[in-house]
Parts: sequence; C-alpha cells; structure tokens
Amino acid sequence: MTGPPSPLIENYLREAGFWHSATIGRGCKLDPKLISVLMERWRPETHTFHLPCGECTITLEDVQLQLGLPIDGYAVTGSAQSADWGAVCYELLGAIPDNINGGRIEMGWLRDTFPKLDNDSTELERIRYARAYILEIIRGYLMPDLSRNRVHLRWLLKLIDFRAEGELSWGSAMLATLYREMCGATRPNKAKIGGCLSLLQSWARFRFPFLRHRVNHPYTFPLIMRWNHSASYVGIPTSLEDIRLLLDQRSEAQFQWTPYEDPAIRAIIPDEYFQNPNIWHVKVPLVNYAIVEMHQLDKELRQFRFR
Repeated sequence: MTGPPSPLIENYLREAGFWHSATIGRGCKLDPKLISVLMERWRPETHTFHLPCGECTITLEDVQLQLGLPIDGYAVTGSAQSADWGAVCYELLGAIPDNINGGRIEMGWLRDTFPKLDNDSTELERIRYARAYILEIIRGYLMPDLSRNRVHLRWLLKLIDFRAEGELSWGSAMLATLYREMCGATRPNKAKIGGCLSLLQSWARFRFPFLRHRVNHPYTFPLIMRWNHSASYVGIPTSLEDIRLLLDQRSEAQFQWTPYEDPAIRAIIPDEYFQNPNIWHVKVPLVNYAIVEMHQLDKELRQFRFR
C-alpha cells in the first residue's frame, strides 16, 4: 500500500471490513525461492501441499487471522459489466480517467487523483477517497493480477454501500483467487504468479518453524504484520536446494498444525474472531465472480494423514 490509512476514513474501512488489512502497510519482502519450492508441492486436484508430513493447505482460518478479512458473509459475485464505466467512476469517485480499457483503470491514476485527504474535506470526499483506497488494497495487495498496475471497476460496484460491503466474504474471495493463481502456476509454461503471495509466505513461516526467521517483537494483529519487523536470518536456508532439502527431511512433528493456539497469539486476536470458529473448518466452494475453488476441510486432511 502507498501509506497508512487516514483516520478520516477509519469508520468507512471498518464498516467495509478492510480496516485490519489497511493497517498492514507495505508488508515484508517476498522470498521467491521459498514460494517456488512451495509451488512445486502444490496439487491443483486437492488444493493442498503434498509434503512428507502429510497434506496441508491455506485455510479460511489463516485468511481471517493473518489478514483480518471477513470470511462469514455473502459471496463476492455479480455482474462484471457496465454500459458506461465512465459514469460509474464519476458517480462513485467523482472523476473519470482518460483511459478505461475493458472496465479496467490504471492504479497510478487512483494514486494521482486521491493523493491525500485534507482535514477540511467533506463527507462525500472522504467516502470517495475510501473507495479509492479500498480499490488499491484489493488490487495492490489482496488480489493482484500479473499486470499489477490495473484494477477492474467491478470492484467499485461493490463499494456503493460500505455497510453492505462489510457483509461480503472478502476473505473467501481472496483465497479463491490465491488458489486459482497457485493452480495456474503449476503449469510447465507458467513463469509468473499473482494472488496474495504475502499470505502464502506468512502461512509457511507460521507452519514451518525451521523456515522462520527470528523476530524479537510481540505479536500484533493481523498476524501477517509479524514479518514487517527487523529479524535475524541466521541459520535460515536461502538457496532453492537447501529449502527443498529441509522440507523433504522434516517430519510431521516439525510441522505446526495449530500455530494459533499459542497463548501469546490468542491474546492479541480480537474476541469477535472467536464468535463463530466453525466457519474456519467448512468444506465449501469459494466464490469470486467467475472463480469457484473448493476450500478443504482441515480435519479431513488430518484424517487422511493417519489412514
């Protein structure tokens, strides 16, 4: 993200369900080698990583606790077409970009048009700024595509009413996109990958202690912010071959199936996230417009391992 959210739009971001994601900031640097090794072990047929310790995957629990996104809500879907995208932009953002290509606008135009919010801004200006900020979060961090510089205006159609937006399952839409990108990355001719790779990397660090650099800093929420701090990389493998070797040699006992049960972690998770924990462990289609991917049941994977 370009910068921390303005306090002037905090209420809108909270209503829409994006406040915690907005506080993540720029995040940490991605490790392409770690991501490559994980993708070598991803199986599109089951949406799981196949490892010596068994099958494991990124779940809705990881999405909610790592990113703070809502997962219990309506599917993010609907029409992705408009007769006049320029009119949509003018109505919801108060400005029309010079270039709208297939319903997509440039991220740079958003940043230039909404650089900073003044304290004397009107409520309408703050609402429009919040919409632009959420668009940047969605395309710039949560669901980036390979272009990484354009955002489709179908997301803007979901930002008409922040309260209604907060009732959508943005977490499952984000995970569906990541699943789809990881499945596509297993093709021999595919050289790039989109999706929220920060979540993939953070998931691996929470699950594989031997790949986790040491951070002398208390846990904060959302949990992915742990890797924003300075850390020690002593003893952590850096080459592709060493990471592969470690993953192949480690036993089941060295994989953390329930990292969030650590008392230090549970203490900083807001109480609202424990009101319906059953939603974390459901077998359900994840929907994001035309994307439909299956979410695997945690307990089912564990039963498979012990057969």
